[in-house]
Amino acid sequence: MARNGWQLARWTLGFILILVLSFALASAAFAEVTRVEITERVLFADGKSFGNVGQYERIKGKLHYAVDVNNPYNKQIVDLELAPRNEDGEVEFSGDFILLKPVDLSKGNHRLLYEVNNRGRLLALGYYNDALLTNDPITEADAGNGFLMREGYSILWSGWNWDVMPGDNRLQIELPIATNNGETITQLINAELDVLNAPSKVQKFAWGNSRCYEVVDPLDNSTATLTVRDDPMGERTEIPRDKWRFAIIDENGQVVPDTTSVYYEDGFQPGKIYELLYIAKDPRVVGLGLAAIRDAISFFHFEAQDRYGNLNPLAVVDSNGNLTADPKYAYIHGLSQSGRVTTHMIWQGFHVDEKGRMVFEGARPHVAGGGKGGFNFRFAQTTHHPSHIEGNYFPADYFPFNYNPQVDPVNGQRGDVLEVAKKLGKIPKIIVTNHEAEYWTRAASLIHTDVDGLFDAEPHENVRMYMVNGAQHSNTNATTRSRPNWEHSGTTVDPRPVGRALLKALDRWVSQGIEPPPSAVPRIDRGELISVEQHQRFFPSIPGARHPGTLLQPPRVDYGDRFWTEGIQDNVPPKYFGPPYRTLVPNYDPDGNGIGGIRLPDLTVPLGTYQGFNPRKEEIGAPNYLSRFDGSFWMFPLTEKERVEKGDPRLSIQARYPSKEAYVEQVTAETRKLEKQGFLLKEDADLIIERAKKMVWPPVPIDEYPYWKLEK
Repeated sequence: MARNGWQLARWTLGFILILVLSFALASAAFAEVTRVEITERVLFADGKSFGNVGQYERIKGKLHYAVDVNNPYNKQIVDLELAPRNEDGEVEFSGDFILLKPVDLSKGNHRLLYEVNNRGRLLALGYYNDALLTNDPITEADAGNGFLMREGYSILWSGWNWDVMPGDNRLQIELPIATNNGETITQLINAELDVLNAPSKVQKFAWGNSRCYEVVDPLDNSTATLTVRDDPMGERTEIPRDKWRFAIIDENGQVVPDTTSVYYEDGFQPGKIYELLYIAKDPRVVGLGLAAIRDAISFFHFEAQDRYGNLNPLAVVDSNGNLTADPKYAYIHGLSQSGRVTTHMIWQGFHVDEKGRMVFEGARPHVAGGGKGGFNFRFAQTTHHPSHIEGNYFPADYFPFNYNPQVDPVNGQRGDVLEVAKKLGKIPKIIVTNHEAEYWTRAASLIHTDVDGLFDAEPHENVRMYMVNGAQHSNTNATTRSRPNWEHSGTTVDPRPVGRALLKALDRWVSQGIEPPPSAVPRIDRGELISVEQHQRFFPSIPGARHPGTLLQPPRVDYGDRFWTEGIQDNVPPKYFGPPYRTLVPNYDPDGNGIGGIRLPDLTVPLGTYQGFNPRKEEIGAPNYLSRFDGSFWMFPLTEKERVEKGDPRLSIQARYPSKEAYVEQVTAETRKLEKQGFLLKEDADLIIERAKKMVWPPVPIDEYPYWKLEK
């Protein structure tokens, strides 16, 4: 298995050498956005004026790309040489874009915020502006609290992942298919079928609402295998081929052939892991999606016009009368999958364009856990990712994890996320944020510990890391407390105010050299980061609480000899080697609330216990496995009488806070402390305090945001 580690190291070193040696030989041709096609330009938010910045407009259209196969900055793109080319030898493709910008750019902040869309969806306005989620932002309500607009950002989204299904205004991109001199490429690939909450007889190959690779022949399953197992590391049981076929049930109730679905006559059961091995065809050149992100940011950041003279919508005339692009700085933001994309781009050098320019000066990978992704190999399925119960071996949580050099003692592998960036001399400022849930279900501890979870690993000087304790994967004001498929009520810690403060911190860091707050993550050397076994052993005996006693521990995966050199997976399904990477979770205080990291008043002036795990309910199977995204909340007893009757070891609300005024006083003190530390803006601190003042007392939980009943 040492060979597997050597292959990854060889890929990294090989790519760096190609870049260094190719500079003197590189042609003048550069991959780029060749044409910006605007299909719509309208006022945003019903013409609302946002403070001193004024009105915003929304621009929609398509970006047309051309990639030079011989440019050294494209050498990391798997199968690029197998894509069709135009008469100039370039690979062409196109995708959607949406831009929100000040009508008068001189009133903006001259910053471009690029959000990597999540499976075609726009999340930045939900995260930074507290807006309800939409992929078609146009109304005043879609602007939410207007934070990004009041700050003066130009906000850009563009298509990048080929497997996004059309519909609901999801951003699309059409990436070319790789061929062998025009001949169809086929390969044995694997897919885990995602059985949600109820039995079914038909399952699509794809995870979620995404596209997948078609089977070569839907009438022949003789070269395919369907298996079932009870847990990720469990023994596979093959399902007889006469029990299943490539098919769907049509509107007439007939079973008919289909190239992307499996029909199983005995029915798929939730809580089981079904795996399909099949011969697929027509791989997309998936790594071009990362190049598309790079080139979209590069165009809007640096270029005044495209090849055909069409103006960049962010073009302005400078003081010397020259046409130039308005943004002085560009920042990239990605949430969840998109955060993994952001990290992956930096790891593989996609943050530097073909002219050697760093396309974004600052990066905000958010709730990405320890992952990168399957974003650049043959037959890559970008939507797939590991969870606690399924997809454990899909490429995401692989070495390296740290932003400084580290070693895997099992195979001797060496590396770090910034290795390519360091060699290129192009290291952006990076603020990494996770929530407590990512420590349970997305292996977040691995980014700041060694791979065995024995000691802390310090981040690079250009990196800060923060964790919001008690928060689940993603909170918006559309989230409810109730969780029909999970054991407990969801946690309601709202981390978005921290995100706003950290975006401003990133901007000050990049533009003024003002250091952001020191990293705030739970640490081993302070006793803040512990094993799941320790966590379960001493966790408070809260009535009704069920501790899972387990969490995601990413396996060490061997994808085959060619995976890290050519992007081709020969081991199907992949093989495991060595023990899994050891992940840790935050320790907790006597109430069961996590310690370390950033603790909002929800945890320091608590009304209950917040945790980052939430087990599946018994009725949907696999009850000790965790929800992908949700945490848990257990309210304190209101009175000492209730506490004694329930046998709850935690102090009652009555005993903690003799009056509402006492509660508000403590919330105020803790909130102002976070504001002083740089983790809250004054406007958000004021809102948190005001909400505490409006809370009905004794507190009454409600299902909808803001989760506590307020006085009218």
